[in-house]
Amino acid sequence: MLTPAQRQQYRESGYVVARDVVSPADIDRLRGVTDEFVEASRQATRHTDIFDLEPGHTRDAPRLRRLKSPVASHPAYRDALHHEGILAIVSSLIGEGLRYNGDKLNMKWAGYGSAVEWHQDWAFYPHTNDDLLAVGIALDDMTAENGCMLMCPGSHRGPIYDHHQDGVFVGAITDSAFDPSGAVDVTMPAGSISLHHARIAHGSRPNMSAFPRRLLLFQYCALDAWPLLGAGSWEAFNATIIQGEPTWSPRVTDVPVRIPLPSPERVGSIYEIQTQLRRPLLADAVP
Repeated sequence: MLTPAQRQQYRESGYVVARDVVSPADIDRLRGVTDEFVEASRQATRHTDIFDLEPGHTRDAPRLRRLKSPVASHPAYRDALHHEGILAIVSSLIGEGLRYNGDKLNMKWAGYGSAVEWHQDWAFYPHTNDDLLAVGIALDDMTAENGCMLMCPGSHRGPIYDHHQDGVFVGAITDSAFDPSGAVDVTMPAGSISLHHARIAHGSRPNMSAFPRRLLLFQYCALDAWPLLGAGSWEAFNATIIQGEPTWSPRVTDVPVRIPLPSPERVGSIYEIQTQLRRPLLADAVP
């Protein structure tokens, strides 16, 4: 469980790190399964429903940038989603009733690895309340050099910045009012987890090191937080419940919202959407 000081940091700063949550044995299992997917990606020549490929990917030199929906791809990832220690920590921050609304495994390999430009997760999936967070499981040590996440402390309590360019959603902050000068590196050893609020502004640099950076991400939300863009079918929506029972009563709070529409010409992962950004800030950044 988090200490009172850690819970206070999450409330005030919008993120927190908990060390030694996932056992070395579980990390080894997740690494091994991930290696199998990297090997399988050799057969891919373009993005698929499973693989998001780094520029320069080839059969002889596979560069898998993201494994999409890993929970649906292998039991090891689904077991991690339901990890008792992680769920206890998440519940202490947003309540016992939990859904999940997304998962991915982002990979930055030694010497390269795409940056993720500044953004707020909330810009992609606004809900009726903002008890939403993402958990990042560090499969490798996360350092400034290998492209750890960058967080802007306290930005989760501020506005939702504009993520549009020429009137189209581009998945990155374009707002002139945004100032990332106070951003901090979220470093942590393998087996640790980070938790960040859906409204915090964050991003990551490319990997400039000789070491990989693999981060397994799960998005959790309060059971009574309903997506403003639609929940889909009743059965599919309830299939995302991790803890608790279905509810017909969404909790509605006074939170700022911007709708991520209209969609850009190029859609897909955040990497693909952000390629349309004319002025990237992190693509060439160094720690």
